[in-house]
Amino acid sequence: MSQIRGDTMTTMTRISMSLPAKLLEEFDEVLRNRGYQSRSKGIRDAIKDYIVRYRWMSEMEGERTGIVSVIYNHHTGAMEEIADIQHHYREYIDAVMRVHLTEKHRLEVLVVRGDVAEIRELTERMMGLRGVEHVRLTSVSAEEEAEYER
Repeated sequence: MSQIRGDTMTTMTRISMSLPAKLLEEFDEVLRNRGYQSRSKGIRDAIKDYIVRYRWMSEMEGERTGIVSVIYNHHTGAMEEIADIQHHYREYIDAVMRVHLTEKHRLEVLVVRGDVAEIRELTERMMGLRGVEHVRLTSVSAEEEAEYER
C-alpha cells in the first residue's frame, strides 16, 4: 500500500486487489451505466455502502421481522452448514424457501422474526460460510409494521 494525496488534500492509500475477471467486467459496466469517471471512485462508494450497511445491521435493536437471502454454491457443502445454522436458530425462522438458480447455485430465503441480536448472529454466521456468495438481511421492526396498519 502506498499513500497518495487527493485533489482535496485528502490522504488516500493505494491498494491492490484481486477480483474474478467477470466480477470486474460487471462492476465496470455498472460504473459506466451510472456515469462514473473513475473505477477508484466506484470502489470507494461501494466500500462506503458496505460500511453503512454493516453499521445499520449492527445498530439495530429490539424485535425485528425480516428476510435473510442467501446465494450459495451447493457443491461446496454450504447447504449442510446452512441447514445446521437454520436448525440452531429455528425459533427465529418462520419459513424457508429454496430456489435452484443454476446447476450449482441456490437461493435460500428465510423469513425471520424475533430478537435482532439473534437474527444478526444468524446472518453473520451465514456470511462466514465457504461457498456462500451473497447474504443480505432486510428487516423492519414490529413497531414500524404496526405503524403501517394505522
